[in-house]
Amino acid sequence: MDGKAIFIDGALPGERIEYASYRSKPRYEQAEATRILKASAQRVLPRCGYFGTCGGCSMQHLDPVAQAAAKQRVLEDALRHIGGVRPQVIYPAIHGPSWRYRDRARLSVRLVPSKGGVRIGFHERRSSHIVDMRTCDILPAHLSAMLPRLRELIAGLSIPDRLPQIELAVSDETTVLVFRHLLPFTAQDVSRLAAFAEAEGVQVWAQPGGPESAARLHPKDGPGLAYVLPEFNVRMDFLPTDFTQVNVHINRLLIRRSMQLLDPQPGERIADLFCGLGNFSLPIARSGATVVGIEGSEALVARALQNARRNGLDTHTEFHAANLFEATEDSLAALGRLDKLLIDPPREGAVAVVKALGVGQLPPRIVYVSCNPATLARDAAVLVHEKGYVLRGAGIANMFPQTSHVESIALFEHP
Repeated sequence: MDGKAIFIDGALPGERIEYASYRSKPRYEQAEATRILKASAQRVLPRCGYFGTCGGCSMQHLDPVAQAAAKQRVLEDALRHIGGVRPQVIYPAIHGPSWRYRDRARLSVRLVPSKGGVRIGFHERRSSHIVDMRTCDILPAHLSAMLPRLRELIAGLSIPDRLPQIELAVSDETTVLVFRHLLPFTAQDVSRLAAFAEAEGVQVWAQPGGPESAARLHPKDGPGLAYVLPEFNVRMDFLPTDFTQVNVHINRLLIRRSMQLLDPQPGERIADLFCGLGNFSLPIARSGATVVGIEGSEALVARALQNARRNGLDTHTEFHAANLFEATEDSLAALGRLDKLLIDPPREGAVAVVKALGVGQLPPRIVYVSCNPATLARDAAVLVHEKGYVLRGAGIANMFPQTSHVESIALFEHP
């Protein structure tokens, strides 16, 4: 339309549609499809009754295989247009279950008397309102079935208006629900929460402040949360408020591909930057390489050290807390000789790290795991155009099916 790009929610490539614009800028518009005149062959019937209202999923109308292909195009377009780079090889997309995959989630809670009381769910699209979810097809089945009973529980507490969120964490051995509360629970609240934990076979935790304040409420003992990486004989213990990947199945496949690309060898010294609780560090160490893990969170560094010891890998690992967003050439040089590098940053990317790589400290191989194609592309431009790396390959991992979130992995090599 007059050279202006129009981004239309709910429309698929090749379709003829009618739409309504909800935001107009000088160079582009954002709109929403109001009627499908000619549907794409890849269009499918959304499985969830909240689709279109809930902001949690935006791609249920697209065939799952086509979703991965669309995300691959997003990655390639970002690398080309933002970074000015093209991968020599496009890796096959990493696929997993399309539903019931989300073992970690944060549900918002709000008391809305005018709309029936307590609401539990994700935010509505382009809104701060909460969807009143009674089921959720991306959550494990037992959590989805629990939502109506969870709603009744909160409605019966003394502070339903001061309980803004519930953190959900599932592992093979247990399910944990962390209740964030802004006022103290009464003795009767604690009894209700304990009874709910017993009836549902879950652990209930209370979080009165920041993540470090979360503590078991009921039962007082029981199995902790953990995920296993069978291919590398590694078990990762974590707390419910720690950062871990939400999709255990895809995480395992992503680690497998990362190890294939990194190819760690005994005797090598490899840095794992933004290492978290050791998700990539311990599989690297299992190869016999020595790993230096750097992470900004002191709590996650402590968890990584604990996991290394429990897996018998502490002699091949060292972990340090440092702010990698302020990395300098001197701070990276202080890590010593590095044969290879793995980077797994948050959405902000790792631009300070890649800019700080000095001429005499360019690891021959870098594996970059990204959750944001735009910042990966920006950092790729630095590595290729300023540091002399070659982008050997890139591809996506469909960590969040039914959503537009793009997880990816790229391999850079220095000639």
